[in-house]
Amino acid sequence: MLWSIMSKPLDLNQLAQNIKQWGLELGFQQVGITDTDLRASEPALQAWLDRQYHGEMAWMARHGMMRARPHELLPGTLRVISVRMNYLPANAAFASTLKDPTLGYVSRYALGRDYHKLLRSRLKKLGEQIQQYCGSLNFRPFVDSAPILERPLAEKAGLGWTGKHSLILNREAGSFFFLGELLIDLPLPIDQPVEEGCGKCVACMTICPTGAIVEPYTVDARRCISYLTIELEGAIPEAFRPLIGNRIYGCDDCQLICPWNRYSQLTDEADFSPRKALHAPELLELFSWSEAQFLKVTEGSAIRRIGHLRWLRNVAVALGNAPWSHAVIAALESRKGEHPLLDEHIEWAVAQQIEKRNACIIEVQLPKKQRLVRVIEKGLVRDA
Repeated sequence: MLWSIMSKPLDLNQLAQNIKQWGLELGFQQVGITDTDLRASEPALQAWLDRQYHGEMAWMARHGMMRARPHELLPGTLRVISVRMNYLPANAAFASTLKDPTLGYVSRYALGRDYHKLLRSRLKKLGEQIQQYCGSLNFRPFVDSAPILERPLAEKAGLGWTGKHSLILNREAGSFFFLGELLIDLPLPIDQPVEEGCGKCVACMTICPTGAIVEPYTVDARRCISYLTIELEGAIPEAFRPLIGNRIYGCDDCQLICPWNRYSQLTDEADFSPRKALHAPELLELFSWSEAQFLKVTEGSAIRRIGHLRWLRNVAVALGNAPWSHAVIAALESRKGEHPLLDEHIEWAVAQQIEKRNACIIEVQLPKKQRLVRVIEKGLVRDA
């Protein structure tokens, strides 16, 4: 397949092979190529928006169908190079953190540095390498930062299939990886999708603490712990607070229960190594942080985007779900009056603590959590 740029003939098949090799050399675990046609994804996207499953993420509705039209983001785009990069750190301590309600659980993708800058930088380098090889090229990198349907693109590019939890699954790597895209104006040969591997399995749907996976491949963000602890700016609905447990930033349950994550691969990126202050941290310690401490610990981290107030809100809920103790109640009471939003969650948490003291209430989600921990300890021993 030949193509000519500025009278320079190009073997596009060879270039596609080169691009994949360059991508591996830049630290991506897989590189795929697809076209920009996402018309097949538009009906599902519109139905999801119509049902208000995006919650308060107004930007999802604002960009609408542009998400399914990558060529509108960069006029002249002919292909999308889709990449994935593993992020699972060694000693992820999934089970040991989840089963100790005095610790705070942070979604494992957020334990290290913010992935956006690293992936965007690598994608830019890949674009520059292609540009240098071709002599002329228009390209634009994206990493979860623009209105683009990255998961359908990754699926079309052969990086995996969409699981019932709506994440991309890969037979050799599970789902613990980041995705990124490079839009280019070359008609490269495209890769083919892989066969889906979920079958009749619904483990992710049944394990979800809040029932957020309302049907296969459909997540109601308004019920999702990741949305509630990261995207939601206001009060967490009271009905969901006991179900959140000790998850203070995101949730990995639907990934942890997935049989394919037995094959998940550890990252070799130093930037994704866990920060000590965020790896199995004591809830009481986290709740004592001043805004200055929060900003210092989360510098260069994805966590910083939620701000100190929402961080304290999340930790207050987790303290409400923690075992009863005088120390927890004292810590909660000590921050009253700082902000109405925080006060609301402190009052709820104190009430939960007092109720536990009086009635010895057992954690609402204990059976599900015990099942999840057993699965992790059996199938993900290195990460337990």
